[in-house]
Amino acid sequence: MALREQLQLAIPTRDDVAALRITLGLLTPQAWLVAFAAGTAMLLVIGGTTAIFENSYFSRMEPVRTQDYIIWVVSAVLVGLLAGTFVIARASDEAGKTMAGGFLADVAVACPACNKIVVLLLGSSGAATFFGPLQLFLGIAAVALLVVALLLRARAIAGTCPLPAPAQ
Repeated sequence: MALREQLQLAIPTRDDVAALRITLGLLTPQAWLVAFAAGTAMLLVIGGTTAIFENSYFSRMEPVRTQDYIIWVVSAVLVGLLAGTFVIARASDEAGKTMAGGFLADVAVACPACNKIVVLLLGSSGAATFFGPLQLFLGIAAVALLVVALLLRARAIAGTCPLPAPAQ
């Protein structure tokens, strides 16, 4: 399938909202428990490794921005909902999107001056000058990727996933 067709399938429609509503309605108490546990784990992992909250293992050189809190919480909620959908339907190709979205969310809320890879590549001034402003866009990409993964899961579970046209 061409990249353009894949991108068109990822654009949310009214049917996606209906599929998401159906999927969330199918979640059992066990699925909600898994969603809550996964979301909480995501909050702890990202918050701990990026030092959004004080801990003895990681420290932060720059203050936490408002965008960091928003990306952190929204990503955790989306990962939690995705995890909950796996209780009602196992098979999925969205696991890679979920992992990529989670990784991007972690990078997006991390302290730019504390990221050793970024500092190695750009230096400390480059990390603050170039990577810091870029983190907002990484966060938006992380949330968008997680939303697409959740919508694709909802389409598959609700049985509304459009099939691509046959190759000729």
